[in-house]
Amino acid sequence: PDIPVIDQAYSKLSNSITVEWRAVPGATNYMLTAQDGDSFVETIVKNSPGTVTGLKPATLYRITIRSINSGGKSQPSPFRKVKTVLAAPILSVHSPSCDSIAVSWKAVHMAAGFSVSLMRSDGLGRMLKENTTNTSLIFTNLDPGTLYTIKAYAWNANGMPGDDFTYNQRTSPNAPVDVKVAFNSGALRAVVSWMPTEGALTYSVTVSSGLLKLRCNTSSASCVVPSLQCGSEYYVSVTAYNDAGPSKPTDAVSLKTIPCAPVNISIEEEPGHLLVSWSSVTFGHYYVVFVKSDDGLEVHCNTSHTQCHFQSDCGFTYFISVFAYNKAGQSPLGDILNYTTAPCCPSDLRAVFLSGDTVRVTWAAVRGADLYETRAACGSGAVLCRDTAAACTLSALRCNTSYNITVRSLSEARASNTSCAPLDLTTAPCSPEIKNISKEGLSVINVLWQSNNEEAVYVVTARGEAGLWHCTSTGNSCALMDLPCGSAFFVSAVARSPAGQSLPSYSVPLETAPCCPDDLIVTQVTQSITNISWSVGMGAQTYVTTLESPKGQAKCHTLQNYCLLGCITCGTNYTVSLRAISETGLTSSCTYQGYSSSACCPSGVKLYRVSNNGIRVFWRASDETINYNAHLRGSKGNFSCTPSSSLSHCDITEIPCGDVYTVVVAPVTDKGPKLTFCPKKIYS
Repeated sequence: PDIPVIDQAYSKLSNSITVEWRAVPGATNYMLTAQDGDSFVETIVKNSPGTVTGLKPATLYRITIRSINSGGKSQPSPFRKVKTVLAAPILSVHSPSCDSIAVSWKAVHMAAGFSVSLMRSDGLGRMLKENTTNTSLIFTNLDPGTLYTIKAYAWNANGMPGDDFTYNQRTSPNAPVDVKVAFNSGALRAVVSWMPTEGALTYSVTVSSGLLKLRCNTSSASCVVPSLQCGSEYYVSVTAYNDAGPSKPTDAVSLKTIPCAPVNISIEEEPGHLLVSWSSVTFGHYYVVFVKSDDGLEVHCNTSHTQCHFQSDCGFTYFISVFAYNKAGQSPLGDILNYTTAPCCPSDLRAVFLSGDTVRVTWAAVRGADLYETRAACGSGAVLCRDTAAACTLSALRCNTSYNITVRSLSEARASNTSCAPLDLTTAPCSPEIKNISKEGLSVINVLWQSNNEEAVYVVTARGEAGLWHCTSTGNSCALMDLPCGSAFFVSAVARSPAGQSLPSYSVPLETAPCCPDDLIVTQVTQSITNISWSVGMGAQTYVTTLESPKGQAKCHTLQNYCLLGCITCGTNYTVSLRAISETGLTSSCTYQGYSSSACCPSGVKLYRVSNNGIRVFWRASDETINYNAHLRGSKGNFSCTPSSSLSHCDITEIPCGDVYTVVVAPVTDKGPKLTFCPKKIYS
């Protein structure tokens, strides 16, 4: 085909040149050639205009064109010299603040200056344009968070503009406003909210306290910051973000969290009160103490101090919790302390003696007591008793001793109540010990004992079949009066005082001397034998009877209540005595009325008949002063005669004859029966 002719060639882009020509008949294609020295770039196009691409910016090229068909290529057309336009500046754009955009670029080859324009991408507002020979500039007074379109190109010395470069850049957002912090005291988290900011894509909430920083990122207008610490002050700021970067952080909002639970809680028990103390906590404006007893009753105390008093009762368990409060709310639940007060003191304390050394102490059971301790103290000694029952028996107590008895209620949780009132108790006197029993006189027995009690009255008792005899004394001896003879007793002593009565002493046997027989009869059996009989003497086992005169003594020791005494001298005055002897050898000496033995019987008694019916009796008198009596006893009658004292014979007349008579001559007695033991004579 024919050689085409270039109408015009120009460069609108830095990497291409556009060529316009008139069509050549018969040509099916065209070859555009751009030559720069030894290098060239060829492009096949269908028709005009055609563009050669892949060129270097700001470079002078020789442009030629050939037409092509099936027959071949035409010769090159006359060339045109065309320089490619300047390359577009490569922009580096950022938003240093919410109302500015900074644009910078590298120098462009052959550029004499640069033109940069900026306009809101939404078309609102006016376009800003700046021409500069520098490689950077800043657009200010822009709308925060707004997307702007930036276009820049370079021009050469002829004022020919080069390629332009378009960049969309959003200004950084403005800082959020109306920041509010809502604190959830129960979950220890904060909900931060704010008014949405134009152009902000995300938000970052920073919660800082010292070196601790917590962050929360969100695309909404609120954020929850968890895991806050109690008793801390946080500073909350919000920063808005978009693709341009962050906004300035908001002014920090102070957030004081709830106070931490109080620690170092201590409980002191005072009479009728509990004193609860604790350490102050940071940001704690006031405190509330809750005290709940195990019967369900709950009370509380509101204070700005670090201690509270509560009324308390003995034997209760109290559950105590302390909360701190401020504007943020209530502190978390801390330790729940349980405190059991000392058990109540036993009431209605009573003591009853079971014996002299044993006392039973009873009381009313009290609340809170697991165990009771009964202590009886005297001086340096003490008797202890522990039992779960509301009674205790204290044994082996010392007699005549003052004891201070205290009953303490014990619990596993709170030891014991040490303020219980004691009970003073004095034991009964000690048992006296009988040291000696002596006979002071007739039917008077003196008893001596060892006294070891104070303010005691002693009662001595002699107990026997004969009955009871008593004597009393505040000293260490007393006399038992009018004890019956011949009796056996057991003597014991007891001590009595306001505290009670002692156990009786060991009994000491006592036997009184046997009784003297009430009746004693002396009967002369023969001239030299006397029979003595007596009534039974109480308590006597044997008897010793004695007839005593200057001429001698007759004695008899017998178990019987009679005795025959021989070797008696006739016509003699005797002293009669009897000793009653008990089984143990006690003796009572008994003295009776004196006894005179009968006069001696005459000797040489002879009988003579003086008439048909008379008889003379002769004898030989033992003593001329003695009068005698002659007595005849026969079947036909009894007859007697008594001569004067100077004669030793007498006559009995008118006696019946023809009879046998028994004749006895015996001394005449003043009283009593006639003597029958003088010798008898038979007369026929």
